[in-house]
Amino acid sequence: MGFFSSLFGKSGDVICAPVAGKAVPISQVSDPTFGEEILGKGVAIIPSDGKIVAPCDATVDMMFDTGHAVSLVADFGAEILVHIGLDTVNLKGEHFTVHAKSGEKVTRGQLLMEVDLEAVKAKGYDVITPVVICNSGEYSTFKTQVDKTVAAGDEIIRLAK
Repeated sequence: MGFFSSLFGKSGDVICAPVAGKAVPISQVSDPTFGEEILGKGVAIIPSDGKIVAPCDATVDMMFDTGHAVSLVADFGAEILVHIGLDTVNLKGEHFTVHAKSGEKVTRGQLLMEVDLEAVKAKGYDVITPVVICNSGEYSTFKTQVDKTVAAGDEIIRLAK
């Protein structure tokens, strides 16, 4: 039985880590848009790998041309934003490779994009990756698992309406 199952039973919808690394509270993100939960509640991951995968079965709502972010709508209705790094839009796609497109149906664990983390860091950018549920206000239960190392695909958020 997994961590969430033992604490909360089997109820709720699950968002998994889209990238391997250390899961931390979203409040640790220095950009207030994320850290102050302006866009919604979530978790941040300090990535150890450059492969970004779908955090659940979903439809790609918008794949940013620059590859630095993707918004998805989970099959169960959560609106998810995965944003690789802070201010990385300024790289104009350099060091990012996109593998999915807007409108595409994706399955949990499917590769969405790749990033050369070391090259992005060498350009002076923070690679912390917020995973935000933009419609988090629609959920009465919002449980996160943070302050631990996660593999891509590990549960990081459980939601219930």
